[in-house]
Amino acid sequence: MAYAEHEVTGNLDALVTHLDATITSGSVTARLEVRSDRQIGDARLVVLAYERYSLVGGNRLGLTFSILGTGDRFAITTVTTGGSQAMFFKINTFGEEAFLDRAIEALESFPG
Repeated sequence: MAYAEHEVTGNLDALVTHLDATITSGSVTARLEVRSDRQIGDARLVVLAYERYSLVGGNRLGLTFSILGTGDRFAITTVTTGGSQAMFFKINTFGEEAFLDRAIEALESFPG
């Protein structure tokens, strides 16, 4: 598992559209598996869960964005999972790290 945390400003719906377009265009096998959009008062939480196949690792990887926002400010936690075929410890985390790098590029390229 690898993760990163970011804060961005802008429009939440535009951010979600940007992340989805960037992640799914980065891999022919990447697709959105689950989207949850919840709101309590002024706070909104959007969770996006993606999955893709890793040719290098020969397995599937997961990528999840948890986006918590109020107004135009958002705190984002990005987590990747999978990427190893070992039973008791992780080896070959290349696919996981590459998926996380793609997510970070998507967040950093958001025009806000």
